[in-house]
Amino acid sequence: MKHSAMRLLTTLLLLTAIGCSDGEQGYALLDGGRIDFDQLHGKVVLINYWAEWCKPCREEIPELNEFQRSHSDRVQLLAVNFDGVTGEALKQQAAALGIDFPVLLDDPRQHFNVKPSGVLPETLVIDAAGNYRQVLLGPQTEEKLSALLEQLSNESATDQ
Repeated sequence: MKHSAMRLLTTLLLLTAIGCSDGEQGYALLDGGRIDFDQLHGKVVLINYWAEWCKPCREEIPELNEFQRSHSDRVQLLAVNFDGVTGEALKQQAAALGIDFPVLLDDPRQHFNVKPSGVLPETLVIDAAGNYRQVLLGPQTEEKLSALLEQLSNESATDQ
């Protein structure tokens, strides 16, 4: 009985230690870093789903790169491979498409309770308060995204 209680206590302590460790939070990035959506509070987050075989995806990447560069103080663009490609293949595909913004290794849809649309390209819009707002289907342009950013900024200003 004494050994069973001791074994149970040891198991519980180990489980507690694992659960309370400095475990990595957030989502892993292709470059080896991590990103936590809580740390992005105050920025609009756009999560873009792409695939190497998707011609509209390939065409919109330069627009997305430019939009991120132009609005990096207010926006964080993130990329997710639609096909779940990993490792070296993911690095090669992201480089071939010229993606200049962070590439997530895992799909964060569950974080926002959003189901896949099955359409590419697809971009999830998360407002500066961290709330899922909408999905954009089809290729986006810097002009469309700038208008969306302005709309979200105006809505945020009227909510205050």
